Amino acid sequence: MRFELSLNRTTKQRMLPMDYQYYISAWIYKVLKQADADFAGFLHEKGYGQSETKLYKLFCFSRLNFGKPKLWKEKKLFEISTHEIKLQISFDTDEAAGNFIKGLFMAQEFYLGDKFNGIDFKVANVTALAEPEFTETMHYRVQTPWVVSYKSENDKHPQYLEPNDEKFRPLAIKHLVEKYNNTRNQGSVSTEQIKLKLTSDFKRSGFVMKPGTAQQSRIVGNLFEFELTAPVEVQQMVWGAGVSEKSSAGFGWIEMK
Repeated sequence: MRFELSLNRTTKQRMLPMDYQYYISAWIYKVLKQADADFAGFLHEKGYGQSETKLYKLFCFSRLNFGKPKLWKEKKLFEISTHEIKLQISFDTDEAAGNFIKGLFMAQEFYLGDKFNGIDFKVANVTALAEPEFTETMHYRVQTPWVVSYKSENDKHPQYLEPNDEKFRPLAIKHLVEKYNNTRNQGSVSTEQIKLKLTSDFKRSGFVMKPGTAQQSRIVGNLFEFELTAPVEVQQMVWGAGVSEKSSAGFGWIEMK
């Protein structure tokens, strides 16, 4: 279930780190954690998935919509002039759970950024968005990078694959199958039921995660348009939880083509 959040700037700060995705992810986790007992209890009572801890990761979010900011490339900062910013977030839940989650985000106030640059926001409005009509074959475009990683025994760090790598499609489909089967109490899908076809060229894109820490790393994915053939329930899952690895960190947000 998808929501659009209207964020109002509450102070005069204008500078936002370009790699802001990490801070959005951390904020969403914080909101969920504030309602930890109630949220965990709700999930348990409603029987969502086989593991409550995994369900905390069944969300994704879009890029911020803040018009045309001034780019300070050498400082890796956006200078934002508009006062209202839009953010879409989604959760792989039904309407009942979605209404619960919507209430968690209403009127939230938070700081987005690092200790040097950032902006204070207040959530002015939360709007539930209509879902498309899902069929077994859907056409999408990736708005935030689709990450497919591979790490051999000899690799110190994961390789972030391009779509023209022979391992990309099998690993991408394997991830979707595991995400679906690990979070459903009933029913399962197999790799044979899912087909992925690129319908455009791809562009490499990535974000820095945990910036300014010893764990800082750059995760790289790909932007492209694609056709996905899969059971309708899988289509609903990728719409709600993202299509990529690390969707809860802001990767793999899809839009209708």
